[in-house]
Amino acid sequence: MRLFAIADLHMPGGDDKPMDVFGDNWEGHVEKIFTDWKERVAEEDVVLIPGDISWAMYLEDALPDLRSIGELPGKKVLLRGNHDYWWSSVTRIRELLPENMRVIQNDALDLGSLVVCGTRGWLLPGCGEGMSEQDEKIYRRECIRLELSLKQAVDLAKGRPVLVMMHYPPLYRAVPDTGFTEVLEKYPVSMVVYGHLHGRGIQSRFEGFHRGIHYRLVSCDSLDFRLREIYPEDLSFCGQNPEEMDG
Repeated sequence: MRLFAIADLHMPGGDDKPMDVFGDNWEGHVEKIFTDWKERVAEEDVVLIPGDISWAMYLEDALPDLRSIGELPGKKVLLRGNHDYWWSSVTRIRELLPENMRVIQNDALDLGSLVVCGTRGWLLPGCGEGMSEQDEKIYRRECIRLELSLKQAVDLAKGRPVLVMMHYPPLYRAVPDTGFTEVLEKYPVSMVVYGHLHGRGIQSRFEGFHRGIHYRLVSCDSLDFRLREIYPEDLSFCGQNPEEMDG
């Protein structure tokens, strides 16, 4: 099994929503992703999609996008992003998804060679993002949800690698220590993949090792609309106690 990741597909959700308004590189972005996907992913592989999957407002409108993803090779694991407004009842989503698709919502999934878990995340204090009192509440709640996910993942893993999916960054280059990193560092986490950052925001990312955990940004435009291979490629570095890397 090979494991890939790519976030922020931003599929149309039934509307004609051109993404090139965010830059010329977004023109035909879904076709670029799907072409790369078909060339590199085999049926026994797994693709992680940590959020912002479809612009749809309702699940019924998101289903064509989800089915298009389902028709691609490999198994898929989805996580909710901040723009996935169609994502309401996780039970209903699980009922309607194609058989080769799974969702994670504050829980964990056994992939055989490793275990993946995660939560959406939220804005981070100290990042100049203007957090309101409500944002602070959501941030603290997401930290709790991350810990619940990790507890379940560690129970499942029994010594195998644990990989975490988040949509929002759990840290930034300028803010490397947060409530999320505090939770992550309590558990034997090998890697965290996250999305959400686009355009100039990509420059603020942290990538590499921080206190023994490997962090990777996988928003689609940060990857030039190509899937990132996570396992075995990136995870081969984990567990070697490397020095801080390209943060």
